[in-house]
Amino acid sequence: MKKFLFSLVAIVGIALFAQAKDTYAHDASVLPEAARTVIAKNFKAKVSVVKIDKDFGRISEYEAILTDGTEISFDRDGNWENVEVGNNSSVPAAFVPEAIRRYVAANQSGQRIVGIDKERHGYDVELSNGVEMKFDKAGTFLRYDD
Repeated sequence: MKKFLFSLVAIVGIALFAQAKDTYAHDASVLPEAARTVIAKNFKAKVSVVKIDKDFGRISEYEAILTDGTEISFDRDGNWENVEVGNNSSVPAAFVPEAIRRYVAANQSGQRIVGIDKERHGYDVELSNGVEMKFDKAGTFLRYDD
């Protein structure tokens, strides 16, 4: 009986692992409608590759890479979580709260926001000079990050 239960658990584990395999697509049609709308409204570049992350056979995240090198992560519902652009461009203003834009302009003059990560308690922002900053949900500066 123990061998049977062990075998059954092993088979179920292998099946779940096999279903958790990430997949790739080369067009935006696999993204949720909300994600496609975000890309269309804020970026001129087209989707090059979409990585679909799965946990236990269920989609957990989408990662879209655009033809200009921009990377955008979305949750399973199509809400953006992270945006990273190359050092030659800036994260579109629609992704950056006004308070954060004002703080960066006043305290990091001449620097562009090249990455923003929306987290549970606020935002992580990366500047073109490599400086990383943390802000709360209201856009109030908290600290510089390592």
